[in-house]
Amino acid sequence: MTDTRLIRNFSIIAHIDHGKSTLADQFLLKTGAITQRDFRAQLLDGMDLERERGITIRMHPVTIYYTFKNERYELNLIDTPGHVDFTYEVSRSLAACEGAVLLVDATQGVQAQTVANAYLAIENNLTIVPVLNKIDMDIARPDDVKSEMEQALGIRPEEVLGASGKTGQGVEDLIAALIERVPPPEGKVDSPLQALVYNSHFDSYKGVVIYVRVKEGTLRKGQKILLMGGRTEHMVTDIGQFRPTPTPCEKLGPGQVGFFMASVKKLEDVKVGDTVTDALYPSLVPLPGYKVPMPMVFSGLYPSNNNDYENLRDALARLKLNDSSFTFMPENSEGLGFGFRCGFLGMLHREIIQQRLERDSDLDLVQTAPNVTYEILTRKGEVLVIDNPQKVPDAGQIEEFREPFIRINFLIPTSNIGDIMKICTDRRGSYVKTDYLSPTRAQLVFEMPLAEVIYDLYDKLKSVTHGYGTMDYEIVGFKSEDLVKLDILVAARRVDALSTIVHRSTAEVRGRRLIKKMREEIDRHLFEVVLQAAIGSRVVARESISALRKNVTAKCYGGDISRKKKLLSKQAEGKKRMKQVGQVEIPQEAFLAVLETGD
Repeated sequence: MTDTRLIRNFSIIAHIDHGKSTLADQFLLKTGAITQRDFRAQLLDGMDLERERGITIRMHPVTIYYTFKNERYELNLIDTPGHVDFTYEVSRSLAACEGAVLLVDATQGVQAQTVANAYLAIENNLTIVPVLNKIDMDIARPDDVKSEMEQALGIRPEEVLGASGKTGQGVEDLIAALIERVPPPEGKVDSPLQALVYNSHFDSYKGVVIYVRVKEGTLRKGQKILLMGGRTEHMVTDIGQFRPTPTPCEKLGPGQVGFFMASVKKLEDVKVGDTVTDALYPSLVPLPGYKVPMPMVFSGLYPSNNNDYENLRDALARLKLNDSSFTFMPENSEGLGFGFRCGFLGMLHREIIQQRLERDSDLDLVQTAPNVTYEILTRKGEVLVIDNPQKVPDAGQIEEFREPFIRINFLIPTSNIGDIMKICTDRRGSYVKTDYLSPTRAQLVFEMPLAEVIYDLYDKLKSVTHGYGTMDYEIVGFKSEDLVKLDILVAARRVDALSTIVHRSTAEVRGRRLIKKMREEIDRHLFEVVLQAAIGSRVVARESISALRKNVTAKCYGGDISRKKKLLSKQAEGKKRMKQVGQVEIPQEAFLAVLETGD
């Protein structure tokens, strides 16, 4: 067990692609945690998805040792994600630290997530160590970027260190600065045990593996512990630290970061943000946990094969264990069968969850159109929270329809200000302000509906700014808007999986686009199939799929015309009867094609 005076806990925070994971690899190499032979890019990113996409999705803790001024220090490093959808992972890792390395790319400068993560660290009262990464590149512009950091974040240029995650230049100076600037953790060995659960994952052989940061007291092997959230008691069977591979140890003291197993069989017994204490000598007060994140994008998740429903439920429960920002509840749909209504922090989060489920659990899944959370004030004065268009009451019961608004920050080249302003105003955005960070870069702030952002705004931004623009947003609240529920009817039957909530001004265009797409995908039947888009009882768009014609008079050659007329009238009667009782088959390909259009 290390003396708290010699422990430093810190995270690396930055915008996506600014080199966090590469710098973390250099920390491991310079401190001797790995050899040059073991060294490879993105060493801490263990998931296949992370390595393929080149992004960090989950936080990765590692304990390393470094000798400085003849004393051996224990450094606990937590590598964090950079994408806006995973801000919650960043906030969890910061709660387990006293310091943060704020990394800025010397070629790209300050970006949207740089600003957002810096403010997160300031809110957590962490000591910030600012670092310029990629200083070895020919196109690096350190002086310009330092002035941007001073302008946007109030960081003094002389405090900024230079480093290169690729070559290892300046990394040892950075480690020394961390030891000197970041304060050691507080905590006493003989106090009642208090340890913060900041992450967990499920192991098929060992059960739930719980990641903790010990704040007070000591966590020992064989100790009986109490999880204060659910008031459940367990016996600690294994303790260890990631160095970077899981390494067993006998105990963890104040300030140390590690993991333990206690034969926890039920996934719901462990909650991120819970406090672990001694069952015999418990702490009286739990540690302040985390604010539970509110999912903002909802989507239905259905197995392609209905027999996989139970497997999907088990896979979702395992995933929820180390991603508490993700929620799910059962639902069923006429078109897709039994499935789950899932809540996500954003569209990338949604995409990653689906891919993790398909890979880890070998499931084939169908997702319905994503929608955000709405609030409805009824005429009776009740406030309903709507995460599914099917739950929207009749228009006559609605007093006020509210949707979530966000404050969105764009960091863009000054030459693209006009383009971004047009995109935002087209999406019902309202201008707030513009700040110039330098003659060539500006920060543009808008308020706009979240529903207008989640589909393709990020892609549009990258396209218009040729990859140089970045964005970050936060929820500011719900505002009343003229919203309606748009229903899709096939042969006069409502298709619940395709219902959406849209602004009245765009409902007609959206409806027409949707049913045109469906007309291409649904096969012709022996009777005419009518497709309609409707708001309440009012149809705003209509298409029809003509009936298949069978030539019933083919065998009648020559002879009396009345025989042909009799056969044709019999066919017409059959078509009329079939139209009344016949079922229109909507293939899953039609659902997928419509959902892929972003409507």
